Amino acid sequence: MIQSTMMEYPLTLTHLLGRAGTYFKKMEIVSRMPDRSLHRYTYADFTRRAWQLAEALQKAGLQPGDRVATLMWNHYAHLEAYFGIPVAGGVLHTLNLRLAPDDIAYISNHAEDRFLIVDDILLPLLEKFRDKAPFERVFVVPLTGAAIYPYTSSYESYEELLKTADGSFVAPQLKETDAAAMCYTSGTTGRPKGVVYSHRALVLHTLVQSMPDVLNISMHDTVTPVVPLFHANGWGFAFAATTVGAKQVYPGPYLDAQSLLDLFAEEGVNCTAGVPTIWLGIAQALEHNPGRWDVSGLRMAVGGAAIPEGLMRTLESYGATVQHAWGMTETSPLATASFLKAGMEDLSVDEQYKRKAMQGVAVPFVEMRIVRDGVEAPWDGETMGEIQVRGPWITMAYHNLEGSTSSFSDDGWLCTGDIGVIDEEGYMKITDRVKDLIKSGGEWISSVDLENALMGHPAVAEAAVVAVPDPKWQERPLAAVVVKPGCEVTEDELREHLAGSFPNWYLPDHVVFIDEIPRTSTGKFMKAKLRDEFRDIQVQQ
Repeated sequence: MIQSTMMEYPLTLTHLLGRAGTYFKKMEIVSRMPDRSLHRYTYADFTRRAWQLAEALQKAGLQPGDRVATLMWNHYAHLEAYFGIPVAGGVLHTLNLRLAPDDIAYISNHAEDRFLIVDDILLPLLEKFRDKAPFERVFVVPLTGAAIYPYTSSYESYEELLKTADGSFVAPQLKETDAAAMCYTSGTTGRPKGVVYSHRALVLHTLVQSMPDVLNISMHDTVTPVVPLFHANGWGFAFAATTVGAKQVYPGPYLDAQSLLDLFAEEGVNCTAGVPTIWLGIAQALEHNPGRWDVSGLRMAVGGAAIPEGLMRTLESYGATVQHAWGMTETSPLATASFLKAGMEDLSVDEQYKRKAMQGVAVPFVEMRIVRDGVEAPWDGETMGEIQVRGPWITMAYHNLEGSTSSFSDDGWLCTGDIGVIDEEGYMKITDRVKDLIKSGGEWISSVDLENALMGHPAVAEAAVVAVPDPKWQERPLAAVVVKPGCEVTEDELREHLAGSFPNWYLPDHVVFIDEIPRTSTGKFMKAKLRDEFRDIQVQQ
């Protein structure tokens, strides 16, 4: 039998960091600081400090597999941690600073975090759960330049930590299967669950993410991840941008539309990523300030939730390009990307947007199927079922959590909890979450389809559709609508707007007008809260 003569070479983040420092030394990394000034340095500075961090953590006693948590916004020091911790043999654990303090403490204890790196501006948040957290040592990044008093006795300086490195660092012999990072799910149903990523998973994810027909990230781009680095690996943008040597621009804590648009303009950003909430704010700012910002040529990746087709059209009318992608914490997170296949440029504009508004096709190495009632469903664009995926960066289990087998099929596929359809071309469209699907008289109603259609009405800013109990049909849809400032619309007008696209039994029985839609820490609609608030609406009427 013939044997392969290829060299066995471990796929680790150590190679990616070394490559960045070797070939892209002069490329810039820019960070918006708490006082709104811009911190600038080069890849040479970044890689030197990341290696220093790795050595300093080892000198501090870091052992292979130890978890080092971060509680940080998007900026240069968080990028240093993204690489310095894993190349030292540790596991980067990004904490979601938008969670309640008790939830952060629970996650830190469950992960058994040993050290913490935290922004000085987030010390007040840390103080709310510090006595419940497991950290042996806490290193504070001095973003403001202010002293860390009154916390000095229990906290140490990140910059002083780096000074303990003397250049004697010897990179450990990492295996590509070693853990490199971990993130916890948002915990919308039950306690958050930890997902651990190997070096190999992150390297392969990075290579595929950068491909032209995926997110097409190259050294010619200037990349701003608006998505927080603490949310599902920051969608992989920090790893990908560093690998290809792109200029990186980080927004710090300033995620409002004006701050982002100003930053994009000042730094020439042409590639960015965030949830639909961010892009809704951007669209509103562009509409209210005509001519102030030029977003032509800006590529916007969107994930976390489906972006309404109307919002996509609005953003692209200003010259931007919006690209849907889909994934979750358990998928590292990229699983699908939307793009028009060759030949689809001949489709009508409406047909093109119909495709672009879908979540797209599975990226290389990810397999996808839909399952309904235990049977694999056809790819006909109509039959809804649960989306299931598998691949080299898809998790197979949760960290230190027994009894989580319900998240995985008997043959090893991840059961995502997302309901969707796949058409004959392989394009997947999310129609709902399992827990949000409306089951009316034995039929399934997609809340996402209704929401997107409602947000296509010119008077509607946002809409969330949830199921409410019904004595006859089991469940019926209720639409919670936020009206744009200065606009008016009635329930009957919204139902008439929907009637042209949906059968009568699909239309919401109830339309309520609210000031704002509650959201999770990652910007998704908090539908459970709406269901609780309006569950008795049938009785009230």
